[in-house]
Amino acid sequence: MTRKIIKINEEQCNGCGLCAKACHEGAIGMVNGKARLLRDDYCDGLGDCLPACPTGAISFEEREAAEYDQAAVNRHKKTKQESVPVDILKNKSRLSQWPVQIKLAPVSAPYFSNTDLLIAADCTAYAYDDFHNSFIKNKITLIGCPKLDKQDYSEKLTEIFKNNSIRSITVVKMEVPCCRGIEIAVEKAIRNSEKSIPLQIITISTDGRIL
Repeated sequence: MTRKIIKINEEQCNGCGLCAKACHEGAIGMVNGKARLLRDDYCDGLGDCLPACPTGAISFEEREAAEYDQAAVNRHKKTKQESVPVDILKNKSRLSQWPVQIKLAPVSAPYFSNTDLLIAADCTAYAYDDFHNSFIKNKITLIGCPKLDKQDYSEKLTEIFKNNSIRSITVVKMEVPCCRGIEIAVEKAIRNSEKSIPLQIITISTDGRIL
């Protein structure tokens, strides 16, 4: 049958795995560091994975594909639950450095050298259930709350960006208005550092979804 189904551009995929996490049917898996559609009959065509993709690598296409099979999806999900690795069951920490608070972090440190930096609002780790694997893994982490700390993070972040070779920055914030402050501070710090650093903004809803 011809129907609407997702299409993944592997060249645009950065391997973050957020789409696989967002796909409730388990239609998307990570293969050799790239997102793949595992089976046509697992994809319901609703596109929950689309807004989760930060690079725009996922789109819809109309093509010949097997009909969505809820029974097959249920069997697949059951198999995945039975084969969860022990380290995931134990919620293995992905944090690789200390301290993590922006106001306590040094402006220069070996772990900042040639790294991908995560700057997250405090509440995001509590709202998003797989925060360590989805965001902290393979990154240096800094956290803060612009509303409670009542300080201009941009000054400290400017010094960190100036003094170190940061490859990329990912900001994870909540959908609430006060969280906009951490995004503004990072954008200002990048401008003030006079460097061109790739920036990705991810927003988490109060019920734990990626918006």
